[in-house]
Amino acid sequence: MPSAFERTAALRQARQLYAQHMWSGAFEALRRLDEQEALTAPDLEELAWSAALTGRDPFFLQALERLYHLHLEGETELMAARFAFWLGFRLMFLGEVARGAAWLGRCQQLVDECGEDCVESGYLLLMPIRKQLMVGDFASAADTAARATAIGKRFSDPDLVALSRHLEGRALVQAGRVEDGMALFDESMLAAASGELSPIVTGVIYCAVIASCQRVFALERAREWTSALAEWCEAQPQLVTFRGSCQVHRSEILQLAGEWQSALAHAERASAEDLAVADRDAVGDAFYLQGEIHRLRGELPQAEEAYLQSSQLGRDPQPGLAQLRAAQGRHRIASNALRRLLAETTDLLARARLLPPFVEICLGLGELSEAGSAAAELESIASRYTSEVLGAISAHARGLVLLAQNDAQGALGPLRRAFYVWQRLGAPYEEARSRVALSRACRALGDSEGARLSLEAARTLFEELGAAHDLAELDHRRTEAKSARSLTPRELEVLRLVATGKTNRMIAEHLQLSQKTIDRHVSNIFNKIDVASRAAATAYAYEHGLI
Repeated sequence: MPSAFERTAALRQARQLYAQHMWSGAFEALRRLDEQEALTAPDLEELAWSAALTGRDPFFLQALERLYHLHLEGETELMAARFAFWLGFRLMFLGEVARGAAWLGRCQQLVDECGEDCVESGYLLLMPIRKQLMVGDFASAADTAARATAIGKRFSDPDLVALSRHLEGRALVQAGRVEDGMALFDESMLAAASGELSPIVTGVIYCAVIASCQRVFALERAREWTSALAEWCEAQPQLVTFRGSCQVHRSEILQLAGEWQSALAHAERASAEDLAVADRDAVGDAFYLQGEIHRLRGELPQAEEAYLQSSQLGRDPQPGLAQLRAAQGRHRIASNALRRLLAETTDLLARARLLPPFVEICLGLGELSEAGSAAAELESIASRYTSEVLGAISAHARGLVLLAQNDAQGALGPLRRAFYVWQRLGAPYEEARSRVALSRACRALGDSEGARLSLEAARTLFEELGAAHDLAELDHRRTEAKSARSLTPRELEVLRLVATGKTNRMIAEHLQLSQKTIDRHVSNIFNKIDVASRAAATAYAYEHGLI
């Protein structure tokens, strides 16, 4: 056993490590001292939080339970209630619902028995807010969060204020009050970035707000706050918890910016074994992002494996997996998967992520009516949330539908709006896709020079990105376009009318020809482009830029 002098010196050093945010060093030093002789409550609390910040959940939970009993025995019941809350909160997050609910119940019981106004009552409101958000009761969630904020302010508890402000922001955003919600996100983030919060709540706020920004397509804010999170993590080299989420968020931003190799590296780091233990929720997202990048680069077997691992970890691999199936030519499987998911998804922002690929997959199958309905719903969601990025996504989908309906002139406006947003945001892959669509519209309107310039610019971007699948599609379309030139001008005209959903009789009336003549044209078209149905002919025309 060390002498009293030696223990005092060791404690001083451990506390200094904690103050310097050397979490692993502080944990090891405090743990050794605790094994020699039980720590007092203040030092045990530092052991608990250093365990939490280094991903050592068993030590963290054990220390919190000891703190609960220490304060209960010392008749500081409200402090005991505080540690009961954090026990319940963490256990709920880990999926241990029964134990978590029991500890939250103990916290509530102590607060009730004290019978006085206290900050712990505000913390207890956080769980009901989360439940109200889950069931879509956004008005109640916002009201409850405002009550929690008021308690936090009354007791000068910045952690509670930041947590409740973020949840109120989520409720307002979900209710369609995007700017009001964003203002609350910014307020919470400012408290985190200014060092006003405890380390654990700082990490919670960073990750929660960035995820909320991504969810509502506020990509510029997500980019800004992700940079701040990265700086915070890098300033604490011994931090483990939150580092996985940080890597995921950085991967998302890098992917959007077209830095796919770096994005893949960050996603792979997020799924590394040492971070997976501490930040397991981020691992499923990390594998999903790996699948996305492999799919975009045309590495389809690797994408399939990454999506599978994501699914096994509980992360829904859609819509990426459906887009992979479409890239493999399995459009019906892809459309059925997304149709099933849309049927069971009521959250509007979640639907907004499923609808764009659904539109394109339906168009690939020649199902113009269903694609049009999906694009209309996407426009409705975009108008509700007034997000520039969501507006661009919606405009691109509408432009593709108009192209498929043989309305190239109408398609130009929405496609240009989408293009300008992606170009301004520095999102080269989405910009290239917009250029391809604009090229098709220009070609349909007889502007061969404009079509060529747009397509060449798109090809350059795809080559710089390494978008092998998109490059292969461009090459395939070029080959098929040469083949399609064997169609006579009249046959091309008939094919475009078939693609709008017109019957042979309607086409005959439109062109003032006999139905027998149209029947012959349709038969010749099917033979030349090697299809067996009107839906397949429509899909062919759409895929190869003939409409």
